[in-house]
Amino acid sequence: MLTVCHLYPDLLNLYGDRGNIIAFVRRCQWRGIPVRVREVGIGEPVDFGAVDFVFLGGGSDREQTLMAEDLLRRKDELQAAIEDGLVMLAICGGYQLLGRYYRTLQGETIPGLGLLDFYTRAGEKRLIGDIAVEAELGGRTVRLVGFENHAGQTFLGNIRPFGRVLAGYGNNGQDGTEGARYKNVFCSYLHGPILPKNTALTDYLIGRALARRGQDGILCPLDDTFEERACAVILRRLRLGR
Repeated sequence: MLTVCHLYPDLLNLYGDRGNIIAFVRRCQWRGIPVRVREVGIGEPVDFGAVDFVFLGGGSDREQTLMAEDLLRRKDELQAAIEDGLVMLAICGGYQLLGRYYRTLQGETIPGLGLLDFYTRAGEKRLIGDIAVEAELGGRTVRLVGFENHAGQTFLGNIRPFGRVLAGYGNNGQDGTEGARYKNVFCSYLHGPILPKNTALTDYLIGRALARRGQDGILCPLDDTFEERACAVILRRLRLGR
């Protein structure tokens, strides 16, 4: 049984990010892998050591502030679980929160959880549009697609990016990086949502979660014809495919 923890689903669900939970669960169920979802709101208890996949989505500045205060109280437990190999996907605002700080246009510095070595600063221009990224998953290079919409510009420290931008802006529109990756934590600006469009990533996360529990992380293939067609449309739009 895999346990999925959806953090703050009532606050962090911009651009249909709940679809990431749906895709993860469905692809488990289609393979006969037992899975359950726990939705955790502000003040509600959660044992990160007992869950297998954590999803943290994006939200408005006000919602992120409310959520950040609550998550800060859980920081030590979450950090311990991450070091133990917890599989986690953080998107946009959730991604920014895991870093050292966010600096506003007015120069105010809002502390992050400091779990990962990067910082974010607000930019004058919003970075919006379709995006394609090249990433390495289990020794295989894959192309991922999505939609980004963020004013924050993220700069990585001693941490590797999730992928390399093929088209679009990525972390900051300057250095060609997208997202961040540490152990089994994956951070990205790709909405869309990212998992339904990118089955290779979804399956990789499922496999990592199973392997962490000592189970076979090799998954039987599914028919991904429609998902592959959706990716192809975006790649052609970005002039990266036929």
